[in-house]
Amino acid sequence: MSNKVEVQVRNIQLTDQIDEYVNKKAGNLDHYLPAIDGARVELVHYKATRDVKDRNVVQVTVHGKGFTLRSEERAEEVLAAFDQAMDNLHRQIERHKGKHYHGRGDGRSAADVVDDVINDETGEPSPLVARKKKFTLYPMNQEEAVIQMRNLGHDNFFVFYNVETSKINVLYRRRNGNYGLIEPELG
Repeated sequence: MSNKVEVQVRNIQLTDQIDEYVNKKAGNLDHYLPAIDGARVELVHYKATRDVKDRNVVQVTVHGKGFTLRSEERAEEVLAAFDQAMDNLHRQIERHKGKHYHGRGDGRSAADVVDDVINDETGEPSPLVARKKKFTLYPMNQEEAVIQMRNLGHDNFFVFYNVETSKINVLYRRRNGNYGLIEPELG
């Protein structure tokens, strides 16, 4: 166990068993991501919740150079909530490693890319277009656009030419699962 683990509790008696378990699991996080400096685990028990599954809340926060990862879970038992939070944190660590340790592919460092973004004449940041994509718009109505969006696996939005209005529209999925339609107009 090389990274420091700080354990905080509210409305829970910190037994030796819980302290040992939390320190053992949270202390080994640096095996998955060596850049971790320390971890903070907060264990809270709420007596007056409606659902028994929400009584024990565990927050795990991991700090390192240039990043902070956080996970919060609720469960009936405090150690079950801790295990769920740790599983969630392991997934976040894997995503973090994928973003920061795989390299750019073109041999340039991130500092080189930042230098390209700054305009030499003004010193101001220049607009950055990371990717351009061209595709063919086929005329369709709203219902066909929903079907195409589902078939293509687009979860957030779908651009299409609306045959009913003869304009380009954007279909998007709302948080509640329904769809929204953007009908842009020139100003």
